Amino acid sequence: MPLPTMRQLQYLSAVAEHLSFSGAADACFVTQSTLSSGIKELETLIGATLVERTRRKVMLTPLGRQVLEKGEKILEIAREIEDMAADAEEPLSGTLRLGVIPTIGPFLLPTLMPALQDAFPKVKLEVREDLSASLVDKLSHGQLDVVLFALPYDAPDLVTVTVGHDPFVLLENTKAESTRGGREILSLEELGQGDRSVLLLEDGHCLRDHALSACQLDTVNDAFRASSLHTLVQMVGQGLGVTLLPEMAVTSGILNTAPNLKIRSFADPQPSRRIGLAWRKSAARARDYKILADFLSEWLKEIAR
Repeated sequence: MPLPTMRQLQYLSAVAEHLSFSGAADACFVTQSTLSSGIKELETLIGATLVERTRRKVMLTPLGRQVLEKGEKILEIAREIEDMAADAEEPLSGTLRLGVIPTIGPFLLPTLMPALQDAFPKVKLEVREDLSASLVDKLSHGQLDVVLFALPYDAPDLVTVTVGHDPFVLLENTKAESTRGGREILSLEELGQGDRSVLLLEDGHCLRDHALSACQLDTVNDAFRASSLHTLVQMVGQGLGVTLLPEMAVTSGILNTAPNLKIRSFADPQPSRRIGLAWRKSAARARDYKILADFLSEWLKEIAR
């Protein structure tokens, strides 16, 4: 009896993740008809329906989920074999699947990717942006190789390395200047005083927790919760409150299109978040990931000068 192919299992995994044949086909870099045929061949091979298809939704059958669970283990072993082969070559060559959180990706990737490509021309980057919890789950299940996110984060099964620090700054509307004398430096004690309405990202973004902890805030304005830093900037621009931004977002130009805004730095020791790189403890290419961590650490120091 013929065995399922790696490609068929990849197609099934993509359908389970995207719950869409078109989305799964894009993720696998094939046409929708090719992916659909591959799923159909797998179902014929097994002799049962694995994917329920309607005009409105796509989902795996109970048997499909069981097959996927076994298939994911096979795919992970295959990736480890691929990693061992790549590790035998020069450092950081071959495919590198990088996960990055939304409060880092837009501000570092545009300059990081060219720099990484120059330093390691044989690496092929595949980037996925998502929240920390989702990225860590994908990393743990072998769907990503490394994750660039903010620390601390509870992930005892992963190796985490700090590659840099990103200070927090206060963003406020310039109309508020007169009430504080136009001072450029702000203390943490002052942040918690007065009538400031502190706006932060919605739950699920680790930046929210890191900002609350680093800036020693007990309460914020939960009437307004944004899904992105760009939304927070616009809210502050409309005079709805103040917010805490990571320095890298300001440096990358997040304020360029927003008027009436002013940045205030905190007095030393500045509150900050740690930028970290994580990978599985069992990763076959751990040597490569340590090299990547060292590169990121030096690169972040360079761009901060």
